[in-house]
Amino acid sequence: MSRPRIVFMGTPEFAVASLQACFDVGDVVAVVTQPDKPKGRGNALAIPPVKALALERGVMVLQPAKLRTPPFSEELRKLAPDVCVVTAYGKILPKDLLEVPAHGCVNVHASLLPRFRGAAPIQWAIAHGDTETGVALMRMDEGLDTGPVIAMKRLPIAPDDTSAALHEKLSRLGGELLRESLPAYLRGELKPVPQPTEGMVLAPIIRKEDGLLDFNRPAVELELQVRAFTPWPGAFTGLNGARFKVHRTKVGTGSGAPGTILAAGPSGLEVACGEGSLVLLEVQPEGKRVMSAGEFLSGHKLALGSQPFAAPVESKS
Repeated sequence: MSRPRIVFMGTPEFAVASLQACFDVGDVVAVVTQPDKPKGRGNALAIPPVKALALERGVMVLQPAKLRTPPFSEELRKLAPDVCVVTAYGKILPKDLLEVPAHGCVNVHASLLPRFRGAAPIQWAIAHGDTETGVALMRMDEGLDTGPVIAMKRLPIAPDDTSAALHEKLSRLGGELLRESLPAYLRGELKPVPQPTEGMVLAPIIRKEDGLLDFNRPAVELELQVRAFTPWPGAFTGLNGARFKVHRTKVGTGSGAPGTILAAGPSGLEVACGEGSLVLLEVQPEGKRVMSAGEFLSGHKLALGSQPFAAPVESKS
């Protein structure tokens, strides 16, 4: 077939590499993205990153507030797309919209489906201690990431990967997957394969409280939690009733009652956990900049054997 007519649907920075790939393999006739939203202290309207690239390329941008009323499928039908490519758009697509493109709607999802279906697959892959993740190209149906898979690419999770670092890697991988697999799919050379019935894990939306560190848990799990929820919502505990963010840690070798300070010096702040210990390396007191634990301790003495950490006041509920 000649260059396919593509409608791209996506919103955040993660989707930009996928849109770039669509420009490379087809004719992008329109970009659909979420409405502009207020941002920052002045609440000035900020455009989504996907919209910025579309405007740069001179492509029509559509920003419907709702997809069902009035039916956005009527607008989509006028564009006569061969395929709709969806990456992190942020809304569930109704059945009437899914059926408009000749080759359906395909989604770039940041996991090895059926593992981690849902809104936050990158964070939960780290939090679960997975050593591998990837991206899947899936033909969409009405379910939550339940459609048949067209192709996948795998990626190891590095021992120091945060969700921010993995986000960038998987964004690029999603673009590569589209370049390699979308043309073959549209030519009929790649057939969607139903997902396995086993191995499904949900990846629900991240809540602020998911970042709260509980030192009764094993140190290994807390180290994963810190990496999974950096940068948002951030891992945190409470110190003197205020939020105390933890940006970087490593698993220690000490032991003691959970929450007890085992060591405090230039090399870090070691805290006993339910199993093992966690060494806090980079921290951020409320209202302050990120600093090394050693810097923090030079101005704040914490006694060995004390248990100074508790959930911050706003988290107690």
